[in-house]
Amino acid sequence: MKLVCLALFVVAATADESCPACDCGVSDRAKKLEHARNFVYNDCKEAGQTGCISRASRYHSIGQKGATLWLTGLSGSGKSTIGKALEQKLVTRLRKASYRLDGDNVRLGLNRDLGFSEEDRNENVRRVGEVAALMADSGTITIASLISPYRADRDAVREQHKQWGVPFFEVYVDVSLAGAEERDPKGLYKKVRAGVIKSFTGVSDDAPYEHPLQPEIHLHTETMSVDDEVEAIVKILLENGILTGDNVEDGLAPPDGDKHVEGDMEFKEEYVAEAAGLPEVPLRTVDLQWLQVIAEGWAAPLTGFMREGALLQTLHFNSMLVDANNYTGTEIGLNTPTDFLNFNPTVQKTDRVSSSVPIVLPIDAKTKAAVEAAGKCVLVSPTGEKIAMMTGVEVFAHRKEEMIARMFGTTDYEHPYIKENILPAGDFLLGGEIKMLVPKVLYNDGLDEFRLSPKEIRAEFKKRGADAVVAFQTRNPTHAAHNWLMNDARRQLLDKGFKNPQVFLTPLGGWTKSDDVPLDVRIKQHAQIMEAGAEGGGLDPATTIMAIWPSPMVYAGPTEVQWHAKSRRNAGCSYFITGRDPAGLKGSDNWQASPLQKIIGEEDQYDGNHGRFVMQMSPALNGMDVLSFGPIKYDISDDTMKREDKSRKSDFISISGSKMRKMAAAGTPVCTDKVTKDWKAECVPAGFMPPKAWEVVTDYYKNIEDPSRKWIQYSTPQTA
Repeated sequence: MKLVCLALFVVAATADESCPACDCGVSDRAKKLEHARNFVYNDCKEAGQTGCISRASRYHSIGQKGATLWLTGLSGSGKSTIGKALEQKLVTRLRKASYRLDGDNVRLGLNRDLGFSEEDRNENVRRVGEVAALMADSGTITIASLISPYRADRDAVREQHKQWGVPFFEVYVDVSLAGAEERDPKGLYKKVRAGVIKSFTGVSDDAPYEHPLQPEIHLHTETMSVDDEVEAIVKILLENGILTGDNVEDGLAPPDGDKHVEGDMEFKEEYVAEAAGLPEVPLRTVDLQWLQVIAEGWAAPLTGFMREGALLQTLHFNSMLVDANNYTGTEIGLNTPTDFLNFNPTVQKTDRVSSSVPIVLPIDAKTKAAVEAAGKCVLVSPTGEKIAMMTGVEVFAHRKEEMIARMFGTTDYEHPYIKENILPAGDFLLGGEIKMLVPKVLYNDGLDEFRLSPKEIRAEFKKRGADAVVAFQTRNPTHAAHNWLMNDARRQLLDKGFKNPQVFLTPLGGWTKSDDVPLDVRIKQHAQIMEAGAEGGGLDPATTIMAIWPSPMVYAGPTEVQWHAKSRRNAGCSYFITGRDPAGLKGSDNWQASPLQKIIGEEDQYDGNHGRFVMQMSPALNGMDVLSFGPIKYDISDDTMKREDKSRKSDFISISGSKMRKMAAAGTPVCTDKVTKDWKAECVPAGFMPPKAWEVVTDYYKNIEDPSRKWIQYSTPQTA
């Protein structure tokens, strides 16, 4: 997409003949500026005005917000150097509209009538400030690089921006006078010392430099590199949501589509009365899990099960075009019937959001007839509870083979999700908007306390003062390699300059294949990891939140992992950790025996490297960053997991998931001594997992076949 910036300067005013400032005989600029501005500005706030664009609509449309970065400091401090490097990164790397106003280019035209007297310097700052405010209001990130020695002048510019309602960041480019003289890029200090220049800012008594007292950004140019200075500024822009046109809440990522949709679906008493007597649609457990995903906002901007148009986009593009806030004014959205006969070209100008996994509701022919006749229906859980009402229904064919081929990229009908959840499902799909008939989806299985909605999770991160959140998903017990990934990801965010990054540990709670570790076992084990804390080989509860992610696992490899990331963004996460083979599995015996697969000769249905590669290349992650990690091994020298050091390979041993399961099933104890390179899995290395967490895992594998032990494989509703 190419961003074209067009500036329109429209002058519209009504003169007041009684205004002394309008007297052409008055030449004193300062006196003229003392008078109140007496004109009518078309600010789109007056009733009945037409042709106006709101600031929210402007920013969303261009994909960024406007702001002014006011770089102030001594001559030679590096303002222009930093400004140029910053502009280059914003425009060429981050693809944002930005422009520099500095002491040189503004004097070519705008301020060519000004000299260097105190009055003219003040006027120079005022004019640049006015222009910067206008440019910032237009959505441009404006970089003003001026010495601007007087606090009063800079404060006046700040006030200008405050009146406009646009962000202003004072950037103090701090350098000692000796440092500035040593640099002296224009040779001005030499001329001062030689007496050629009589008055010079920061040197002469009559030309003081008044340094900022509370700048938003303080750069120490004698100890920081230009790259570090640019990164410090970019970080502030990120934290304040300037680099996105969406609404940003205190450092948390905005939801996909820039709209919190859970409020459109939440429970209201009036829905219960409206739903009375409507035909009932029975939900399978996996359908209930998808309903929870939708209702809580994990799938934003979806507000219901997919209609055919949304499904087609998902299958063919792994994304959808939406305009959740109707910025285009064309009412294009996901809550309108699929229309195959009329095409609105404006749809291509709307937002593309990630949507890689179909979220659909299968029904049979009998249900289809009842629902189409009524136009509405009630969704009923496996326990018989009326959970939600669906309105604006759309029924269409369940093209199972097309869905399987596009979603999984395979024809393995023994694939567990295909075999259990697609092939036996109804031959029709039902789409439409959701209105909840209960305040919250509950399973009454003893784990509901760990089920937090994106709204609740965002509130907790705000309470903690998080300025960045990184998410990690697991459907297995958490061990030292996982802990290292999360802790190292947090370290990377600290290195980027974030002050309080938080980790979001999200064990999958929806449907899983039968040989995966049950949900209740994983939650108990994760709880022990949290209780052990960082010092005990676990995770720090002060910087980590654990909550069940309600989605089913579909095992669709690179396609599915995009859904994993997108849904966490809706909970406020701006970073997502991905390792090797996310969302993968081994193919069935029939699949492995196929002639085409024999050519490749691999057991895994998806290459282990493809998931994280596709994640980083996804066109619809909309600013979410992926932290990709390769293999992690156990370092016997210090009993920790980390990346392998190639210079001492003999110090690293590999502990795979299958090896962990075998050790757990055998009741293998924790090692009492340090392991050596000759380790043969006779004990569990002390740094692999906190002891109490290991006990939870071994208890499960030792008793996996015990009929008296009732495991909760995945979220399954129980009668209250």
